[in-house]
Amino acid sequence: MKHALAAAAAVIAVAAGFILWIAADMAPRVEFVPYAEPVAVPEQSYLRAVYSPLHYRPAIGTATDAQCLACHREVLEDRVRAASPSGLKSESLRAWYQETPTYAGEQDTFHRRHLVAPLAKRLMSLQCNTCHQGHDPREEAQGAAADSVQQDDTGFALRKQVNPETTCLKCHGQFPWQVMGLPGPWVEHKAAFGNNCLTCHAAIRTQRHEVTYLNGTAIEQAGKEGADACYGCHGGRSWYRISYPYARTPWPEMPAGVPEWARGRPTQSEARFLKRAEQGTRP
Repeated sequence: MKHALAAAAAVIAVAAGFILWIAADMAPRVEFVPYAEPVAVPEQSYLRAVYSPLHYRPAIGTATDAQCLACHREVLEDRVRAASPSGLKSESLRAWYQETPTYAGEQDTFHRRHLVAPLAKRLMSLQCNTCHQGHDPREEAQGAAADSVQQDDTGFALRKQVNPETTCLKCHGQFPWQVMGLPGPWVEHKAAFGNNCLTCHAAIRTQRHEVTYLNGTAIEQAGKEGADACYGCHGGRSWYRISYPYARTPWPEMPAGVPEWARGRPTQSEARFLKRAEQGTRP
């Protein structure tokens, strides 16, 4: 009996050793690899990027969105936080712009609302250089150099890469009900006009929205559906206390006299926003 147990133990030991030998032979072999420096990826110089010709005129005037977004793509990739630092969830809150009847969808970032949101794609044709007309990092204040903007130039936007007075105000000024001869703000008297701006403007100022950054045809159709689309840009999203002095573009049967409030206003939009056909036909 003892001999049988000893033989069995020997067989088990041999078998275990054999299995361990096989496992050791099948284990992945670690070969020595000499250390090599990682391949260096060339980095673009920050100063070279800052002073890119695209940030200056005249190149900024013809820059495409693809050229701008090659470096600034985060303006479209960023998303609104799911929750604020205090823990308030965005899905349970409404931002101010969500209160307007024309806005649909969840909260979104500033640039996305102006470039890729459904309303923006339907009614507008905004591009990066519609608002961003370049900037010189050396000229953050007037009079910094002999050839810079002088101190008495009131059109200079101090330390602003976008001049709100000539861009944002176009769509975010107050509704000029006094100029229009209305008895009060639109929200108080819109019912009297059937909440339809075209009650009057179908015959007045028939040449509207003829600029490259707007989709005039879509805007006119939206205006026929209701005044919310019109009022959204003409006072409904007002964060300025003044209205924008739009160009008084001539229209058929336009009265010869110029009202006091319109004196000094241009008769056409900025040249860079005129459509090509208009650039050749208008003075």
